[in-house]
Amino acid sequence: MSKTIALCMIVKNEEQFLRRCLDSVKDIVNQIVIVDTGSTDNTIDIAREYTSEVYSFEWINDFSAARNESIKYATTDYILIMDADEYLDTNSNLQKDIATEKDWYFLKIHNVLSQGRQIAHIAVRLFANGKGLSFQNRLHEHLNILAEGKTYSNGLGESVLHHTGYTDEIMEGRDKKNRNLPLMLQEVEENPNAYNLFNMGRTYKWNEEYEKAIQYLQRAYPLSKNLTIMPDLLTNLAHCLSSLKREPEALKILNDAIILFPNETDLWHMQALLFLELGYFKDAINSFETCLKIGDQGITITEGNGGYMARYRLAEVYEKTYRASESYEQIIETVRAKKSFMAGVSKYFQIVTMANIPLEEVYENFNQIYGISTVEELERLLEVLYVLRHPLLNRYLNEYEIKVEEKVSVIAVQYAKQYEKAKLLWIKMGCYTEENSEDILLLSLILKDMKLFGFAQPFLNLSIKEAKLLQNIILSEDIKNQKFSSHLESILMKMIEHLLVLQEYEIFQHVLNYVWVGSLDFKYDVIQKMVNFGFDEVAIDLLVKLFETNPNNLKVIQLLGDVCFKLNYFEDTQLFYTKLLDLCPEYSSYERCYILSEKIDDHISASNIKQRIKQKFPLALWVLE
Repeated sequence: MSKTIALCMIVKNEEQFLRRCLDSVKDIVNQIVIVDTGSTDNTIDIAREYTSEVYSFEWINDFSAARNESIKYATTDYILIMDADEYLDTNSNLQKDIATEKDWYFLKIHNVLSQGRQIAHIAVRLFANGKGLSFQNRLHEHLNILAEGKTYSNGLGESVLHHTGYTDEIMEGRDKKNRNLPLMLQEVEENPNAYNLFNMGRTYKWNEEYEKAIQYLQRAYPLSKNLTIMPDLLTNLAHCLSSLKREPEALKILNDAIILFPNETDLWHMQALLFLELGYFKDAINSFETCLKIGDQGITITEGNGGYMARYRLAEVYEKTYRASESYEQIIETVRAKKSFMAGVSKYFQIVTMANIPLEEVYENFNQIYGISTVEELERLLEVLYVLRHPLLNRYLNEYEIKVEEKVSVIAVQYAKQYEKAKLLWIKMGCYTEENSEDILLLSLILKDMKLFGFAQPFLNLSIKEAKLLQNIILSEDIKNQKFSSHLESILMKMIEHLLVLQEYEIFQHVLNYVWVGSLDFKYDVIQKMVNFGFDEVAIDLLVKLFETNPNNLKVIQLLGDVCFKLNYFEDTQLFYTKLLDLCPEYSSYERCYILSEKIDDHISASNIKQRIKQKFPLALWVLE
């Protein structure tokens, strides 16, 4: 026989979401109880469209008091708790969930984040009426399921609630940060239990006050060892430490945590990110691969950490270590798995561009991988291509006959290499902004057109000297005995990258002749960009030139070794890696030497290096295998 269910809610100014919430449950529950805590919009009127049981409650800065006010009106067997910015999944079956007649049930909550991602967790949202269950805590209120002297049966329901209250736009509108802090401080002072200390730490983390967050999370730790919050607590603690540049401490916590909680994907993913940050590439790869092996699972699950996000990060690791084909394979799978993940789409175009794959081939391959099937997918793709200033933007606009803003149309034409047409369109526009100043400057450089330079100059924040130097470069004039400012170097760096993307190699070579006027870091960054785009032999020549004048510069030595390794110049690689290890005996130097030893089948050296890593770097896990 079916059990009756009441939906009990507290609301305030929820006209934006309330209908969606109530529509999702109106035909499923037997009673709807809504307690309003002071709405000034149309919330109450909307609520009365669905139920006559709409009550007012004076807000006393206590969520549990308001929750308890709502459940006191329930006359059903079970009570369902929802917020207005949640809705019940259409495939949910609450009757099936309560068929086992437990006292309370966990339900799955899918929190929708910005950029199409989700964090999933479980929470007690369905419970028996008349069993003495009630809410406690002013903020982060929860049922007293652990009340002393009480033993309640429980189960895990299969129903899913979707929560949209954590997107950036909604969070800004509600200003939850400022609202939560004073309530949480009061609660934790009166009742410093594990949950309150944990939530206090999360609140400070939310406010980016990481030192305070760490203090509360550390206090919560010894009280939480048998609670479901422990994995989430450790992840949050590691995140705070990492945000304060205390990565080794964070990694030590996570290395221990994965032993205790081997099926918590978020712990593995956080560990992998820290390995990546510290240059422990072998361990980062192992941890991301573990994420893929176990998938999205755990008490708290960030969507994709066991799938497309792990692949996206693997693509980054392989890109950093010059394993282009493996990076490409991972980013393809990322796009296939989550078409709405625009960072993955963007990374795809960056990778294939740096690999100098012909545009026609990129176009054909991407259409097979991405497969545009909706207007939203096309819009997201166009946005990515516009931001990247990618040559394919114009093709997609023409193919789908899309009408766009004038500035977008000009950008599409310019980066499709229709330079003269783009020039005419810029002149016709006659109204320019800072957003497009560097686009116009680039076209000025390509066409050697000082009129275009004049359009861009007012928005580039150039000094008289900087403007003169740019003019000299555009007109191929001598700039001996001059120096670039950091601002000018930043502008030139963007021009150089665009020239490489557009494969305007003759103009790039022209600009490269001026690079040696810049700082050491600027020269290094330009050479690094050349390596990324596959100009390895020329890069080595320039790096050797840098090395001759800066023989102890760690970045130059490391990049020289990496490029030599990439080109299979192993004797030269060994020379530079050995020098790097002498000057910088850090983990990343040892890992490079180990990988080289493996590559050249020098098993004795590889074994010796592995033992030294094991002794010097206890955070490295791969050496324990």
